[in-house]
Amino acid sequence: MKRIFILGILALQLMGMKAAVKIDKIEPTDWYVGMKNPQVQLMLYGKGLASVEEVTTDYPGVHVDSVVHLDSPNYLLVYLNLRDAKAGTMSLKLRAESLELRVDYLLKQREKKGSERMGFTNADVLYMLMPDRFAQGAHHPRQVKGLNNYKEDRTQPSLRHGGDLEGIREHLDYFKDLGVTALWFTPVLENNSPDNRNGYSTYHGYATTNYYRVDPRFGSNADYRRLADEAHAKGLKIVMDMIFNHCGFEHPWVADMPSKDWFNAPEWLKESNGTSHPTKSYLQTSYKLTPVVDPYASKIDLHETVDGWFVPTMPDLNQRNPHVMTYLIQNSIWWIETVGIDGIRMDTYPYADAKGMARWMKELGEEYPHFNTVGETWVTEPAYTATWQKGSKLNKENSYLKTVMDFSFYDKINQAKHEETDPWWSGLNRIYNSFVYDYLYPNPSSVMAFIDNHDTDRFLGNGQDTLALKQALALLLTINRIPQIYYGTEILMNGTKEVTDGNVRKDFPGGFPGDQHNAFTKEGRTKAEQAMFQWTSRLLHWRQGNEVITKGRQTQFIPFNGIYVIARQYKGRTALTILNGTSKEATLDVKRYAEVIGDTKRAKDILTGRYYNLSQDMKLRPRQSLVLDY
Repeated sequence: MKRIFILGILALQLMGMKAAVKIDKIEPTDWYVGMKNPQVQLMLYGKGLASVEEVTTDYPGVHVDSVVHLDSPNYLLVYLNLRDAKAGTMSLKLRAESLELRVDYLLKQREKKGSERMGFTNADVLYMLMPDRFAQGAHHPRQVKGLNNYKEDRTQPSLRHGGDLEGIREHLDYFKDLGVTALWFTPVLENNSPDNRNGYSTYHGYATTNYYRVDPRFGSNADYRRLADEAHAKGLKIVMDMIFNHCGFEHPWVADMPSKDWFNAPEWLKESNGTSHPTKSYLQTSYKLTPVVDPYASKIDLHETVDGWFVPTMPDLNQRNPHVMTYLIQNSIWWIETVGIDGIRMDTYPYADAKGMARWMKELGEEYPHFNTVGETWVTEPAYTATWQKGSKLNKENSYLKTVMDFSFYDKINQAKHEETDPWWSGLNRIYNSFVYDYLYPNPSSVMAFIDNHDTDRFLGNGQDTLALKQALALLLTINRIPQIYYGTEILMNGTKEVTDGNVRKDFPGGFPGDQHNAFTKEGRTKAEQAMFQWTSRLLHWRQGNEVITKGRQTQFIPFNGIYVIARQYKGRTALTILNGTSKEATLDVKRYAEVIGDTKRAKDILTGRYYNLSQDMKLRPRQSLVLDY
């Protein structure tokens, strides 16, 4: 009997007869032996799969655990146990009405053990960028065939601009020069939505239509792997943005739902083509995340939060369906093994089912104990954020999520930049009063802090307040956190969301053909851009490998005389961050900080190279920032 090999996506036919079963796709496209969890779910998609009565294999070490028929006749789930299997090409036999179909599936050898994969930590600084807006490679395709209508137009802030993975790869040395250690891209997977919805496009990547394919406008899976390999060779980690809460409206699951409960509020799919306005059946999320942790939450409030759709073009996945969750868990594992990513940032974390997400985190942690995932938890109260961290006593069920995002710090620093630091609540007091709740976190050093990102106004707004920016970065890069900075901050990129999100997602200057301004080089930057880049780079390089910052005990002082002081201390060494939170000159009373200064007489400000005498009071200029090393 002739075998038909499937390495990726190939059509299959019954042998010697008119096709009754046709398999168009198998996901995952391949899998790995030697995993701690030996079971893998294969999702087969094609015509006539409802007629499959039995699936068997004679491949050594592989057993068929179960075969699941879903509501759609075009899907079949096959659960295999690979406990004793070795790498090779495995044949599956599908029996349908006394006829047999053979399909071959590739099992791969892992490149390294799960325990050998190291995630990002507080020793890293994540640089967040949008591939569409960062840089375009030399071989960028003008138009990719087979995709829904789309347009690349850099004059339109809400359309695609043409950045890609090759463009990022060509600028890896820029990140090294800057001093960051990890790159977090907004999603790179296929987002095949047409650009015909009031100028809306999915350049941002948050409407996935194929979980196993890099968006061809960004490049290929091989391009992604090459980027990761070359980044690793330069000491840079890769963090992948994923979305389990929802997918894109053009995902095949939407046109042909695997099961009636594959999505939340699935009745909307039967009524809408994605372009009409919401009807009575449409359920949009309330965007209010408090019901997920509220001990008094009503059922309707919780339902609206977790089961509502983010927007009408992003169907809400039902993580309570175990097959859905298994599919998503396997997808994250496949990208770790296939590309070698070093971390995951999970979008809209609390909007998804908490138990399903905890299952994902637990399984990922068992397979990769040193890997790391950060979840987007957009509430500005520390108690809320802390509830989601792994091991939190505030949560009746363990989330197993190692890292959470510090929206409190983001919120407070963006308020403080407009205020004078008074004796009580305003200005830098807001930061102090946020950190006092760090006792709520099981692990404060595994909390990700930031001052802006792709979903917020840029820290500079529409201005150029470098004094405020330097204070924010001096704090961000010296506190007990994992820091994340947003692309272009180092060269004073600004913008607000007032008109469109695209204005905080502008193209990096010099990344595209025809750019007259090239901020990737010292010579191409303006004087102000170079000054900010140099200042930021000096701080970032000083931070690299600095155990005072990564392991040091943190001591903060209540802002006094408008001055906020934080100390990090480790093995007799101290880093002292001093910020004048007022628009006037201020005097630092060094005696007040004797417990962290000790007998030290002289300290170097790593930001300027200047030395300061710590045996006498210090005069600070308005909004001055110091990071003293001694």
